Amino acid sequence: MQIEHHDLHHEFPDMSDAIQSLKTGNAHFSKLLASYHRLTGSVESLEEHDMPVADFTLEDMKKQRVKLKDELYHMLLAFRSGQQTAKA
Repeated sequence: MQIEHHDLHHEFPDMSDAIQSLKTGNAHFSKLLASYHRLTGSVESLEEHDMPVADFTLEDMKKQRVKLKDELYHMLLAFRSGQQTAKA
């Protein structure tokens, strides 16, 4: 079964620099990113190995991942916006 990978660099390739900056300079972002990667790894492992799990459980995990990704994305946008403001 072909599994689509959802690491943050793959999801937002144009924000790699911002991801790296926030990962090393913002503890909250780093914590959320670690949770996102753990959850993504778990979902991908379940899907890849076709492990038996309740549909509700897998869908709940995916919803949690989307919520984390949304929060991370908004932090990335704010970070980039602050950089652009500083350059102006």
